[in-house]
Amino acid sequence: MWRNKYDLYEEAVQSPDSDVAFILREYRKIYKSEPLSLREDFCGTGALLRAWVSRSASRSAVGIDLDPAPIFYGLQTHHASLKPARRERVRFVQDDVLRASRFKADVICAFNYSYYVFKTRELLLAYFKSVRKSLNSKGLFFLDTFGGTDAMIESVESRRIGDFTYYWECESFNPLTHECLYAIHFRRNSRGAPKHRRVFTYDWRYWTMSELRDLLIEAGFAKVRSYWEGDDRRGGGNGVFRETVRAENCQSWISYLVAEI
Repeated sequence: MWRNKYDLYEEAVQSPDSDVAFILREYRKIYKSEPLSLREDFCGTGALLRAWVSRSASRSAVGIDLDPAPIFYGLQTHHASLKPARRERVRFVQDDVLRASRFKADVICAFNYSYYVFKTRELLLAYFKSVRKSLNSKGLFFLDTFGGTDAMIESVESRRIGDFTYYWECESFNPLTHECLYAIHFRRNSRGAPKHRRVFTYDWRYWTMSELRDLLIEAGFAKVRSYWEGDDRRGGGNGVFRETVRAENCQSWISYLVAEI
């Protein structure tokens, strides 16, 4: 690889500043106050943690992930780039999110569909209950999801980003169980450059929006809000998410869910 795989992933997939702006907007709207503490489950490299503490001297963040490799990269890059005072307000923890209820926060998030790793209803419900237990009295749980008919067929999407092309492939999808296998590939945009296949792979169960909403309510959340992305009038999303109770049945979509104490 001509660049670090986590660097490529962050550039292609993540938008931590936009995520933080969305979290702050909705928290302020719901609770009319400022959230100070963030816990990111399945935190990976912790790019979101860095964005969170960079916006205020009062905010703290903890990231939890089982895999030591992205945590190490995050410590060497995002954490190391922070000023000492901000660095003290960020903590990485290598642990199972199912055992993380001791880490309390105003906001807990699980982005990039990471909780799809829980393939049974029992495990996902246990995770949601653990999150509910971990939230402070004015707490919100943020998670994202995706869907549409394109999400359930074997296909490859590609997008050119700067000097490389990003590929998102659904390698298999079982309609009986919703078990699925996805992969991310990268290729440098130069003549003859090879495609680096399966740089990241995801062995998941795909959860529908209605299943997630039902499980969150069963886990004890008082209210679950759905946020749909606006249309850019060119057949894609515009990056602006608004709360709604009805949406268009698109071929491909991404959405946020926000669960309230």
